[in-house]
Amino acid sequence: MLKTVLPVLALSALGLGSAAPQTPPKPPTAYSAAGRKAQVFTTAQGTSQRLAAGPALAFAPAGQPLETQVCVFVDPGHSFQTMLGIGGALTDASAETYARLPKAVQQEFMRAYYSPTAGIGYTLGRTSIHSTDFSSGSYTYVADKDEALKSFSVQHDQQYRIPFIKQATAAAGGKLTMFVSPWSPPGWMKSNGEMLHGGKLLPQYRQAWADYYVKFIKAYEQQGIPIWGLSVQNEAMANQKWESCLYTAEEERDFIKGYLGPTLAKGGLGGRKLIAWDHNRDQLYQRASTILDDPEAAKYVWGIGYHWYETWTTSAMLFDNERRVHESFPNTNLIFTEGCKEKFDFAKIDDWSLGEKYGHSMINDFNAGTVGWTDWNVLLDETGGPNHVGNFCFAPIIGDTKAGKLLYTSAYYYIGHFSKFIRPGAKRIVSSSNRDWLQTTAFRNADGKVAVVVMNSGDKPQEFQLWIKGQGASTTSPAHSIATYVID
Repeated sequence: MLKTVLPVLALSALGLGSAAPQTPPKPPTAYSAAGRKAQVFTTAQGTSQRLAAGPALAFAPAGQPLETQVCVFVDPGHSFQTMLGIGGALTDASAETYARLPKAVQQEFMRAYYSPTAGIGYTLGRTSIHSTDFSSGSYTYVADKDEALKSFSVQHDQQYRIPFIKQATAAAGGKLTMFVSPWSPPGWMKSNGEMLHGGKLLPQYRQAWADYYVKFIKAYEQQGIPIWGLSVQNEAMANQKWESCLYTAEEERDFIKGYLGPTLAKGGLGGRKLIAWDHNRDQLYQRASTILDDPEAAKYVWGIGYHWYETWTTSAMLFDNERRVHESFPNTNLIFTEGCKEKFDFAKIDDWSLGEKYGHSMINDFNAGTVGWTDWNVLLDETGGPNHVGNFCFAPIIGDTKAGKLLYTSAYYYIGHFSKFIRPGAKRIVSSSNRDWLQTTAFRNADGKVAVVVMNSGDKPQEFQLWIKGQGASTTSPAHSIATYVID
């Protein structure tokens, strides 16, 4: 495996805040690429290039392109959503794997993900309200039948997860935008009497369960971990062999407006950002419209979260469903809350398709209006776990606990082409390709630098012109590559 050697790029540290509501397009602002240069960073299959800096490209006057000329057209004069952040989930499995690595390797891990200069600059994080499948076993924070939650304690998390999150926050410069999600209420609150295998929240425990979120957020904040937001329920339509709980759209709507929203407000947490759905793109519009068409529920909802696992049906990723939500509810944010490659196989950690799946999703998600993008486990061990029900998966970085080293998959570098160069506070701008094998998105950072991401999923190198308002820079995209062009 290639060890990570990352370039240094001076990018201003931008403050994290809630993403601004979407507004109608503003009149275009003047922008000229004349006299500017684009610094190129490339990751390419079959080469040693991994976020590798190349020669800067100079822009020169370029007239009307011919139809035979391959171009990526960028227009900084039209801007859209504001970037919240990019990151991954700090799970029990990640924390436990991290604890089993040598100290120097732990330090390497933190730099690789959270340093904006020596690493890829993660700024967004997710963690769970008690256990998930990616825990060593099921657990909660209260005793059975304790409806008053008097026994509530997050002591379980103090061994691995809380120290892990605090170290990641420190490595990110002292600030990490964190949101939290439950996989299931305690079993005694549910219709099936257990945390696993779906089931539903019993009506008599709706208030106790709403109180549980408040208890958790306050407990973590007392531990020094600020919580920016929360989702209502991870994968609310999935009856899984691990921790899961089912809500129809109407049940989630009614829980939000009757219990969770008011309880957060009453508990002094009304400013936390509430995310609905938190499941796949296939039913994204149906869930969003059911909740957001109800003013009493919608007033509590900051955004609609979604995952990429609709592909289990053999469907492609359904980006148009994101666009339908964004068109219909432009003042509600879209956020990608989870994705990973399932069915871990150690022999396949070098597969280039891992990274290309991330690149394809991230480009299209951002172009559909998404403000934040959250990978699943930031770290797993050489088995794709730990996972207490055998649901082993890939992570961008694998911690080989037997060899005491980190193994970087192509996914790590592909994510880095976004997270390192597109910072919180950046505004998405137009980036348009005239060939389908060149996918692209672009953002303008708060410091004025433009970052254009171009992914070549084809088997051949592709010459093209980066064209901005009558100025062009000629370059080549290697086969099966991703590049970020940073324009000063």
